[in-house]
Parts: sequence; structure tokens; C-alpha cells
Amino acid sequence: MEKEKRFFGIGKLKHELLETMLKNFVKEFEFKDERVITGSKIGEDAAVIDMGDRYLVMKTDPITFVTDEIGYYAVNVNVNDVVCTGATPKWFQSTILLPEKTTDKDLIEHVFKSIHDTCDAMNISIVGGHTEVTAGINRPIVIGSLIGEVEKDELVNTSGAEPGDDIILTKGIFIEGTAIIGREKEELLKKKGYDSDFIQKCKNYLYDPGISVYNDALLANKHFKIKSMHDPTEGGLACGLAEMAIASKTGIRIESDKIDILPEPSELSKIFNLNPLNTISSGSLLIAISSNNSMELIDLLKKNGINAQQIGQFEDKKKGLKMVDAQGRIRKLEYSERDEIIKIF
Repeated sequence: MEKEKRFFGIGKLKHELLETMLKNFVKEFEFKDERVITGSKIGEDAAVIDMGDRYLVMKTDPITFVTDEIGYYAVNVNVNDVVCTGATPKWFQSTILLPEKTTDKDLIEHVFKSIHDTCDAMNISIVGGHTEVTAGINRPIVIGSLIGEVEKDELVNTSGAEPGDDIILTKGIFIEGTAIIGREKEELLKKKGYDSDFIQKCKNYLYDPGISVYNDALLANKHFKIKSMHDPTEGGLACGLAEMAIASKTGIRIESDKIDILPEPSELSKIFNLNPLNTISSGSLLIAISSNNSMELIDLLKKNGINAQQIGQFEDKKKGLKMVDAQGRIRKLEYSERDEIIKIF
């Protein structure tokens, strides 16, 4: 009997399937180069290569949801994962795939300028890439690739968290999702009765509080011994927390009432029936730090204009992933690799 094919929906692969693929085809002990310090692992979003006096940190990530300011997104989502290792971003490349029926000179110039201006603002050199008009797509896709460097004693791995460490969240959640909805679903929001002020606030989440964690991560790593950092993207806060726990082989206890959901994300959650904990959230930064230093780090972040809260702790792996509400009721931390925002695309 012919084996029935299983087709997959939009979004990241399930962790279990990805883990199987990595075990079967990207076996860490088979690295041909002993300079590979960190390779492909669940929760580790960048590779680390030993270059003798320092580490190179390498990352690649695509932008597939958005068209507006796609170059800004492409640079920043790659920067976020590089700075989460403590590294300074240095060299950027991109593959730009453009739709056959709607590409003109203005679109090409807009994408190039957006990438250039964003890299220029962070002293990142654009060192190459590839651009083409591609059959079979209906909107631009940009795949970024970024290399940074870090001193060996300043490297941070997602896998570095330990039971007892505090979990700090910067800015709040559902940041990128709010910007995406404001920019990609403007007409739909108008039809639902929302005025231009509300829509503009949603659009501006791209910059305020912003999808970049560049300042958050470099500031934290400069002043403290950070155990782990992670940028929750697809799947939102819940998936990001799960990836930290998987990488670090720990459990997690989160206090749900300490998670900051700003007014616009809260309203969008109701409009589109989205779970804000499971919605794409570039701009949020998760930091694991010794409980002895967490309040000092929070104070430092706030003094530098970055809102931050301690939302929970890492625990022994046997305790699993759990949420605790203000009344002390405990439930399992539910997460999905499939982002909530896919419901409206």
C-alpha cells in the first residue's frame, strides 16, 4: 500500500520533527571542522565558529510575512539573533526574491534602500547577496545572512540557563505582530471601525517599542554575566520560553500576571482572536540571569529607557513548563511553533 503523504501548514517545523532531521542529517559529532563551537540545535539561533582570537557568529533568517519595510525587518531579525549571543553584528548579505507581476524599479530601490539604511545605522557592512525576479511568488521575500564577532569570554548561548536563574522580559510581547497587522491589514482594520490614530500606533510598533533588541542585549551583556538570551519570534513568547528550556534542559515557571501586554496588542488580540503569548514578538528579549543580579539588570535597563520585568524562573527539567496566575493556580505552558498571526494571512 502506498504510504499516505503528510503535508504541513505554514510556519516553523514542529520541534520534534526538526530534532529528528537534525539527528539524522546534521549530527554534531560529524562536523568536519573542529572550529565549529555551536551548530544546529533547537533553541540556538546562530552558529559559532572559533577563529582563534575570537568567535564568529553566523545567522540566516527570511522575511516572508511582510512587504512594507521588508529590508528593515530582514536586517533586524538577523541582528537580534546575533546580539543574543553577545556578538557585535558586522557583515550582512541578502537574497532578494521579487514577484514577477508586480516588481518595478521603485520596489527594487525601496528594498535596497531599506536594507542599506538599516545596516548603516548599526555600522554593518553589506558585503554581497543575490537579487532576482522569481516565478511562483506574489510578494517580495528577503533572506538575510549576518555575521558578527564576539570575544570568547563574552559568548552567550541559549543553552546556558540553569535552575534558579531568573527570567527577564524586555518591552512586553506581541510587538512585531502588532506592526505587521497595522501595516499589512490596514484596510481590514478600517472596515472594523478603527481610526487612523490607532492604526498608526500599531504601524509604529516597528520602531516604538521596536522590533530590535540590539540595545537591550548589548547593554545587558556589557554589564552582567548573562546565562542565556533569546529573541521570541514565530510562536511568540511561549515558544521562545520553550526553546530556551529545550536548549538548556530545564523546566520553567512563569508568573502570567507579570507579562506586559501593551494596549494595542491587547486590542488586536481581541479583534482577531489571537493568543498574545503565541504571536510573533521580535522586539521582546528573554534574558536568563542569576537571581542575585536580576533586579540590578532590570534597574539598568529601565534607566536606559528599556522597560523590563522579571516574569519567572528556570526550574528542574522534571517540573516541566508551567504558568502560574495571580491566584496561584498552575497550568501547563502551552506553546506552538505555528504562529497565531497565520490565522489572518
